Amino acid sequence: MKHILSEHTLLKLSDFISSGLGLHFPKERWNDLERKLVPAANNCGFNDIEQFALHLISAQQHSQSLEVLAAHLTINETFFWREPETFEALMQKILPELVSLRQKEKCIRIWSAGCSSGEEPYSIAIALSRVIPNISSWNITILATDVNLHVLRKAAEGEYSHWSFRNAPKWLRENYCVQREKNKYSVIPAIRDMVKFEYLNLAEDVFPSPLNNTNAMDIVFCRNVLMYFTNDCSGKVTNRLYNALQHGGYLIVSASELSVQNFSEFTHINLPGAVVFRKPFTKTKRKNKIPVMESPREELSFQLPVSPNSIYHPITLPPDKIEEKVTDTYELLPSLSSPVENSTVILDEVLKEDRTTEQHIIEIRDLANRGKLNEAKAACEEAIATYKLDPRLYYLQAIILQENNQLSEAIVSLKRAMYIDSNFVLSYYALGNIYKQLGKTKSAQKNYKIVLSLLSKCKVEDILPESEGLTAGRFKEILSASIQAGANYDGN
Repeated sequence: MKHILSEHTLLKLSDFISSGLGLHFPKERWNDLERKLVPAANNCGFNDIEQFALHLISAQQHSQSLEVLAAHLTINETFFWREPETFEALMQKILPELVSLRQKEKCIRIWSAGCSSGEEPYSIAIALSRVIPNISSWNITILATDVNLHVLRKAAEGEYSHWSFRNAPKWLRENYCVQREKNKYSVIPAIRDMVKFEYLNLAEDVFPSPLNNTNAMDIVFCRNVLMYFTNDCSGKVTNRLYNALQHGGYLIVSASELSVQNFSEFTHINLPGAVVFRKPFTKTKRKNKIPVMESPREELSFQLPVSPNSIYHPITLPPDKIEEKVTDTYELLPSLSSPVENSTVILDEVLKEDRTTEQHIIEIRDLANRGKLNEAKAACEEAIATYKLDPRLYYLQAIILQENNQLSEAIVSLKRAMYIDSNFVLSYYALGNIYKQLGKTKSAQKNYKIVLSLLSKCKVEDILPESEGLTAGRFKEILSASIQAGANYDGN
């Protein structure tokens, strides 16, 4: 069949979509790609899809046009209680066990990755409310993310037609929705308020991370998402989802995404009609060690990316200490995207001296990523007692306090961080998120505008401190996309 675009353009475009969105469009799907390009081009003000395709390919950075295209390339067919066996497994097996384990902390964290128009995360909220009678006394997090801005706006509204309930039990619509019109139902506030919708590109954005609240999850739903990715992208995303889970956490996918290769690090859980994987309770060893390249002996300096006015200092280690320990510890050093056990012991083994700020930060991050919030909080307080003028410690303290639902205390910590470093971008962003959570829209909007103002002074390729590699340009795009989706505030 003859194509509208040249083969050269289609090849470059499919490669671009693969790298930017992780979506797979081989040659046999080019007709489908061209068909979906037409409405996306119109939405972006292009009458010619050739010009639109070239505009996408030539963009210097991730453009908003790609987000629009994503909305047309992804399928948003979903409904409440989809795959009922999965929700039966959730209510009968997974949640009761989790509730029993968390009676002391009373904290559960669930992520619906690729949430589409919201029926899945709202179904999760309903399941939780039925399993936990006194749910108001629990600290519940249900994060719902998607790359499609249009469906995120729809999801946040919580309004659905009769068609969205076609597979749901009768009690669900009757007990958890209110009929507004003949064919329009609204999710009741008690359920709607349990879910937080945010923009996230699984193929490109940083996770797990406290920055977007994707760390230390107990359950991750990622159904009918991975099957649209390239094999390489699917593997990378699955690995990141593995790291986003606490030990013993569950990953729930669809049967169409079942792959022994992608889920080899998980334990497969046999539950009738459901595809469930579990992260082992104990850390498994890597099958193959990463080769260590020999290099000339020299003094090495490790430094986190910082702003021009920052007070942070590099750590300088003598080469004999680095060479002595790197072989035994390279695969154990903790990071936000790969939490490990016994981080404090490892750090003390690496350097037999008083810990620096950076070493404290590594420990705090690792504890927080494994859901040990009380220990992370204590470690943070210990570090602050020694390093009172490091804004990163107050920022991390605020993130931990926010996860513990101690919002007033988190606000105080963030304001201290901003007092020490008035250009600390992520502190303003985190403060905006807390104000949004508290329903203080104007205060949230004010802080998000400060973030955008600070980002405008950065180069697009600048790495933001404490962002785990996120560039200023990409963060600006993420925040702008979230604002457009109405995920952060209802301002103009």
